[in-house]
Amino acid sequence: MARFLIATIPAAGHVNPALPIARFLVERSHEVWWYTGKGFKEKVEATGAYHVPIRTGLDFTDMSTIPQSWLDQKEANKGVAQFKFYLKHGFIDAGVTQLLDLTQILRSFPADVLLCDVFFIGVSWLSEKTGLPWAAFGMSALPLGSRDTAPFGLGIQPTNSAFGRLRNALLNGLSQRVLMRDVTVHLDRVRVSVGLPPKSQDFFTAALSPFLYLQGTTPTFEYPRSDLPGQVHFIGPFLPSLEANFTRPAWWEELSDGKPVVFVTQGTVATDAGDLIKPAIEALAKDNVLVIVTTGGQPIDNLGLDLMPANVRVEKFIPYEHLLPHVDVMVTNAGFNGVQLALANGVPLVTAGQTEEKPEICARVQWAGVGIDLKTSTPRPMQIRDAVMKILGSSQYRQRAFRFKTEIAQYDAPALATALLEQLASTKKPVLRAID
Repeated sequence: MARFLIATIPAAGHVNPALPIARFLVERSHEVWWYTGKGFKEKVEATGAYHVPIRTGLDFTDMSTIPQSWLDQKEANKGVAQFKFYLKHGFIDAGVTQLLDLTQILRSFPADVLLCDVFFIGVSWLSEKTGLPWAAFGMSALPLGSRDTAPFGLGIQPTNSAFGRLRNALLNGLSQRVLMRDVTVHLDRVRVSVGLPPKSQDFFTAALSPFLYLQGTTPTFEYPRSDLPGQVHFIGPFLPSLEANFTRPAWWEELSDGKPVVFVTQGTVATDAGDLIKPAIEALAKDNVLVIVTTGGQPIDNLGLDLMPANVRVEKFIPYEHLLPHVDVMVTNAGFNGVQLALANGVPLVTAGQTEEKPEICARVQWAGVGIDLKTSTPRPMQIRDAVMKILGSSQYRQRAFRFKTEIAQYDAPALATALLEQLASTKKPVLRAID
């Protein structure tokens, strides 16, 4: 038996992927403690892990811990500037309090292995200070730099041409020396403040565990990299278990009426209904389709619609694993886990996301041939309708999405992750994938 200390950013997209891993580790008789926001206590404990709440620093499940000035700055930045704000002031700055809390936890729970999501920088610093081996899991598109790809965050698809390789070299150099240099400088400054030497590493290089990196998708969804580090393992999406106590809405039988079903969601982070939900409702209101909308937990009244179209059904939340088997097209702002769940069910996508790292996920959806990227966070109704009707009217997107469903079915992410983590706990050495 080994002791695993999990640490995750207190947000659903960072916590949910680790739930099946924690559950599997506990079932294998390992002892698991999990440090994250207090609002996730019930979910964490349901896996059998011991929940340790965030004691200092930002806890996105407790808004009293988040200064209004922080929220104002986040909203004031857009595009790449907002992406950089998250890196500097959402993830790097948080590493200081993460390190303090985790150091204290280790006094009561001397872990053998540390496990975190890729944006949780404090674990890498804890490993440097203690020598403990650590693993990271990727709950978004693979952010690692490569000579075969453009810099992460720009949403630029790869190309194998000579021009493409030259473009990558120029953009990667520009990103490191100019565009993202302030993030690297900020990272070094904060490292020094916690007693660690500067490394002049970009954030995503620093977040790559030298021991083990678990990427929560299949290789086909990711851009090919000839220089992919050996400790990176594709383990398939982190799929949730069917929620046993799910109560079906009164309209549930309409899913079997023969009309195409279009699912519209903005996830749980960017939930301004005016960005995507309201335009999608307007776009499809007069079509012979059933439109299912979830508000990401926001009150339905927030939609501000006096009269809901007859073909629209709205709920605050529906477990994706119950709904997606009935869906023909998913319209989404491209949260990574939602996209992976759609593909696990063979559902093609229309994506419209330009905040956080969503441009990268949208670009991969189009590159993989499983959907249409609208390349905006605020599409017009006609853009949405044209994309939905194009997917419904063509078999190529459904066929490509079905191939992903078949590929994903060959992976068991919790079992694969646990086997690799057990190897790390046993050897305390990098876990390298087999070379074909």
